[in-house]
Amino acid sequence: MASDSKPTINDVARIAEVSKKTVSRVINKSPLLSEKTRKRVENVIADIGYVPNPQARALALRRNFVIAAIHDNPNAQFLVNVQQGVLDGLAGSDFNLMVKPVDRKSPNITEDIRDFLERQRPYGVVLLPPISENDEIARLCDDLGCRYVRMGSVKLDEAEHTVSSNDREAVREAVSYLIKKGHRRIALIEGPSGFTSPQERRAGFEEAMAAAGLEVDEALVRPGSYTFESGVSAGQALVELENRPTAIFACNDEMAIGAMIAARRSGLLIPEDVSIVGFDDTPLSSHVWPSLTTVRWPIVDMARTAAKKLISPEDAEANATWLLPSALIERSSVVPPTV
Repeated sequence: MASDSKPTINDVARIAEVSKKTVSRVINKSPLLSEKTRKRVENVIADIGYVPNPQARALALRRNFVIAAIHDNPNAQFLVNVQQGVLDGLAGSDFNLMVKPVDRKSPNITEDIRDFLERQRPYGVVLLPPISENDEIARLCDDLGCRYVRMGSVKLDEAEHTVSSNDREAVREAVSYLIKKGHRRIALIEGPSGFTSPQERRAGFEEAMAAAGLEVDEALVRPGSYTFESGVSAGQALVELENRPTAIFACNDEMAIGAMIAARRSGLLIPEDVSIVGFDDTPLSSHVWPSLTTVRWPIVDMARTAAKKLISPEDAEANATWLLPSALIERSSVVPPTV
């Protein structure tokens, strides 16, 4: 190797005494190698300063070095958090992130995603809820040889293909917390239909109420769409009830903050007149006044783990990790009821 030339894959193979194909497998993180061979090749790469050509790697793999996040989600903060997590997971690698919105209600959604995958040839995809709940799309990725990870509120696939939170248990803890504070008339602002997350969160709500011997009053259950505006609308309807709730659990922070605004417009004090709990732990939840008691949804960690599963298939720990639990964050929006 000339002193003024850049080291090549042939140089790595010669010094490591392996084939060029073996070097390629190390570079592309193939699991079809012994750890001893992998370490030897990696040491040579580090010693001579070899830098793989991303275009050549993409050509060899017949894939672009892109991870695509495929979504149909109305919540902007959710998407920001997912992007942050995926980019954290890709840091230091050759991979880039592409965000692909789709319409889950389209009769052609599977063909639309097929067309996207065949044209863009991403290395892998993160399927976000509720798209992740579609088994047909997961099978499509598998058929096309595209790595995939499904994010959701329940375990949707084998561990290597899924990352999940424990929404039901987390909401059960949050509502039990309200009950322990003395609340009995607890309202629920639900999420949009077509998502597993609001179903799991309602189940957690019902389980906490049942465990305390309390009935779920359907008059205190209002629909929402994971948006601030839907929280305002649902909150307004709840606080205008003659026998209004003493506490409200909203299935995400945006709706919880919307309910706070509705309560204030009606002249109510928070938390003195009505306690409010959200779900997500978005940055705004700690900045509003009073600061919002909420469930911390580990969406950034989930997205980071999903990205690592895609780009590091040889990482046994990353591939085995599928559950990232949520946690209740106690702030200032909850006190015992005054009546």
